[in-house]
Amino acid sequence: MKLPSGFQCAAGRAGIKQSGKPDVALITALTPAAWALTVTTNRVKAACVTRNLEQLHSHHPIRAIIINSGNANCATGAAGARTNTQLAQLAATRLDVTDNEVITASTGVIGHQLSLEGIKSTLPTLTLSDDCDAAAEAILTTDLVTKTAGVNLPNGASIVGFAKGSGMIHPNMATMLAFVMTDAAISQERLRELWREIVNQSFNQITVDGDTSTNDMAVVLSSGHIDADEDALRRGLLAVCQQLAQKIARDGEGANKLITVNVIGAETDVDARRAAKAIVRSPLVKSAAHGNDPNWGRILSAIGQEGVDADYNALTITVQGELLFAGKPLEFDAEHVSHKMNHSDLRIDVDLKHGNGQGQAWGCDLSAQYVHINADYHT
Repeated sequence: MKLPSGFQCAAGRAGIKQSGKPDVALITALTPAAWALTVTTNRVKAACVTRNLEQLHSHHPIRAIIINSGNANCATGAAGARTNTQLAQLAATRLDVTDNEVITASTGVIGHQLSLEGIKSTLPTLTLSDDCDAAAEAILTTDLVTKTAGVNLPNGASIVGFAKGSGMIHPNMATMLAFVMTDAAISQERLRELWREIVNQSFNQITVDGDTSTNDMAVVLSSGHIDADEDALRRGLLAVCQQLAQKIARDGEGANKLITVNVIGAETDVDARRAAKAIVRSPLVKSAAHGNDPNWGRILSAIGQEGVDADYNALTITVQGELLFAGKPLEFDAEHVSHKMNHSDLRIDVDLKHGNGQGQAWGCDLSAQYVHINADYHT
């Protein structure tokens, strides 16, 4: 996918992954870029997350992001922090920028020291281009597919993003890396305000297994090459990030279907998003989705467990367009609904009958394959 003006990407093989697949990626801005960052809420944070937060608070623009996959460089102590700093220095040397203009990202197994030898030899050989497809592949771990998305804005600017994530996915953040670039002009201060809003309506609304990782981050960069309407930019960023979020959820480890939950009638949008996340997070709902079981009681229980205000004597639950509950159990053809649920896209709609708030969340079904993947992940 072609990048917005002012950006280039590259990718290569540094021998971090035992599979020999691409495992190092580079994003560069040809001029200093405005940027914003959100990171994991896990109190255990990888070295890349800690350093990036320091960079964020410095308020300086950045010029590059270097990413490695196959090793999280987390819980590796002072040695891991030094390695992360050296990783940024290697990228800075490759691009002839300063260390402080580079942020880092790592993903993979926790608790293993990251060797930089392969990266040292690989970086000089990387060829930068205006396409992000190779970089999108290089950041994958247990993902089955690459995840890219892009939109064009009316004024000629564009937004392109790529992400990774398949397991250990849960807000906030979700276990994922996401990198979004635009050539639409916006101040760094305003971009950072806007980015929090965008992430709360996209990446923070996905869950695969309820586990929040140590390395999660979502980064947006603006080269500022093209004047843009802020509302159009906001809509474009939200569209790209929601597409990426859905692709992460669809590619959940062992997943067979994407679950989309739409909630309306909440007291606030925040309550609607909370209710939607509670539904898609529930192992019981996810298991029922896998087995094509129209067990609306699990959906109702998930909402109540979250403590969201609702009119529980009137709220409605609809699965695949079939109304199953409206303040009381309804008669329905369970076999017919089950047949409709046997689809790669499953939709659940809930009206809380308590206000005008609305929100969405995305997840996937829970299969035996998920257990198999994670039982064998480290050993």
